Amino acid sequence: MSELLRTSEPATADEEAVATALAAFIARGNAEDASFDALARRLFGYQYARNEPYRRFCQSQGVTPETVGHWSAIPPAPAAAFKRFPLSCTPPANAARLFRSSGTTGRAASRHYLSVAALRLYDQSLREGFRRFVLPDGARLPIWGLMPPPEAAPESSLSYMLGSLMAADPGRDHRFFWSDAGPDVPALQAALRALTEPVILFGTAFAWVLFFDAGGGHLSLPPGSRLLETGGFKGRSRAVSREELYALFRERLGLPATHCLAEYGMCELCSQFYDATLIDHFQGQPDTPRKVGPPWSRTRVIDPRTGREVPPGETGILVHYDLANLNSVLAVATEDLGRRLEEGFELLGRAPGAELRGCSLTVEEWQARA
Repeated sequence: MSELLRTSEPATADEEAVATALAAFIARGNAEDASFDALARRLFGYQYARNEPYRRFCQSQGVTPETVGHWSAIPPAPAAAFKRFPLSCTPPANAARLFRSSGTTGRAASRHYLSVAALRLYDQSLREGFRRFVLPDGARLPIWGLMPPPEAAPESSLSYMLGSLMAADPGRDHRFFWSDAGPDVPALQAALRALTEPVILFGTAFAWVLFFDAGGGHLSLPPGSRLLETGGFKGRSRAVSREELYALFRERLGLPATHCLAEYGMCELCSQFYDATLIDHFQGQPDTPRKVGPPWSRTRVIDPRTGREVPPGETGILVHYDLANLNSVLAVATEDLGRRLEEGFELLGRAPGAELRGCSLTVEEWQARA
């Protein structure tokens, strides 16, 4: 799990009240627009009052809780601001957890501070989202991670996520396949050959490439098994296309295409997005490639030139609104390009630097105003 800071403190009464309302909304698991809007504006008011760098930025834009009439008008913080500012509603030294982004080698990492109440909400969000998108059939399966366990990567939100998911369903044969040298490919190969019951395999794209490069695979995993990849070629010497990687999942592991999906998450967010593959499969619907988020999140696709939302089918910068982001900022402008769809969005990769410089949501503007 991520580093437990020694000075973590219990939630204050006002933080606890907001967290309780958000937890109830997540537990209901529906997408009520009116309730989402009311909670988003309430959370914005809480963060505006207590997150000083974010408040100064909002003031420079002439936006206050009193002037925001809809959640979509809440100013998004650029993801890069998490690298330069302590975006926290509680003193960073009092945080219960600190997550850092993996980032690109040689570049600054994002820092996301979670208070006690925020960490509790984070656990609820990641578990409910995982159940909704990875276990829509109600299956209860062991998780095998081709990544470091939480104790080996204490500031990794991804390692923490898997540790939390495993803890939520104790008694399963959960395992991490990792050694001091990196992914423990031989151990995973041996375990997969002996496998007789379905399992969930979870790893970064680069870890799976290492697995296949080392001769892993040529198996037929038990029916009901499923695999998740999380991206992760940043700064790596070898990368393969999504099409090639997913062909390897099918050909070398014997998994159907419907049971191979990507998870899209960020250190700066407390909720995750998933391919809708399994949802469509178990609902008997045609597979429509797209990413979907939980009901307590919303995603807008913004034109970097105008700052306005683009029509369906057009490309822009992804901006996520996440009600599970209690202690930082609920609205985050990414550096990712996406295409807005009628339901969900298509992730198209990183935005070129020129597009980010032309966007009104850049960290340079943030720094000038904050």
